[in-house]
Amino acid sequence: MQKKEVLKSGISFFEKYLTIWVALCMAIGIGIGVYLPGIPNLLSKFEYANVSIPVAILIWLMIYPMMLKVDFHSVKKVKETPKGLIITWISNWLIKPFSMYLIASFFLNIVFKDFISSELAKEYLAGAVLLGAAPCTAMVFVWSHLTRGNPAYTLVQVATNDLIILMAFVPIVAFLLGIGDISIPWNTLFLSVVLFVVIPLVAGWLSRFIITKNKGQEYFEKVYIPKFSNITIIGLLLTLIIIFSFQGETIVDNPIDIALIAVPLIIQTFLIFFIAYLWAKVWKLPHNIAAPAGMIGASNFFELAVAVAISLFGLESGATLATVVGVLVEVPVMLTLVKIANNTKSWFAYDR
Repeated sequence: MQKKEVLKSGISFFEKYLTIWVALCMAIGIGIGVYLPGIPNLLSKFEYANVSIPVAILIWLMIYPMMLKVDFHSVKKVKETPKGLIITWISNWLIKPFSMYLIASFFLNIVFKDFISSELAKEYLAGAVLLGAAPCTAMVFVWSHLTRGNPAYTLVQVATNDLIILMAFVPIVAFLLGIGDISIPWNTLFLSVVLFVVIPLVAGWLSRFIITKNKGQEYFEKVYIPKFSNITIIGLLLTLIIIFSFQGETIVDNPIDIALIAVPLIIQTFLIFFIAYLWAKVWKLPHNIAAPAGMIGASNFFELAVAVAISLFGLESGATLATVVGVLVEVPVMLTLVKIANNTKSWFAYDR
């Protein structure tokens, strides 16, 4: 009974069945792209600096509510869980992006070379790189809650990772895409980070500051933030319909590609989780630190990855499709890791 209550309070109905909603949006979007091509053709006219304005608006609706949850005052507590944060920072920024590149490159360029053209493989690799360079900033609160993670530590790791994204995302992405011989417009990459990280982050901080000052912390946390929970999901689903309307012909022509893209993404997710989770065990950290430490790297800031993929490569690109596959596999894989973390709590018996 207790486990069901935790699940109920930790993950909403829309979030729990996100994979199903994504699949439905895929079907709707593909149907629009194949049978109503006039719609994506019309939407393609609303662009500025290679950024789709309708998609940009929807992505802001997704990302702004996430940034509301980030309390930068929590950074002051960084000294309370130094080992947990070291694990988070190293696994997220010194291991995850590079392991994602290696795993995705191995499968897309070698294992699946008979099924995927070299050009598409390069585009899918770009999408995987964008996912690997964007650790989770919002859903990790859910995964942490479901594993009874330390909420204070989870808040600090999210806040510090958001700050690191501002400095590390662009150079890491540029470096790895350069290795993969994938050309990128630097100006567009910087613009993407400003549009989809800096602006929502500042807006979230200002909202927190102003509303907390005028109506109090409890109102902000329990009334204001929950107002946006469904807006985030709606924004995501509408974005996916638009993306798949542009991807319709590509998917119809290459239906197996979605499954092939998912393979390295799933392997990478399990790998990063266990690196951080087992590292925490070696350092004898408590389970309520180990679980969220593993979850934040395993999960992705897929909203940012999708936004940057669209900006850099366009709605019809393989890179954008790859980031969307990340959305497709996110929830079922992460719920599996939640179950693993809860079933292995005895490994951390020393914290009892």
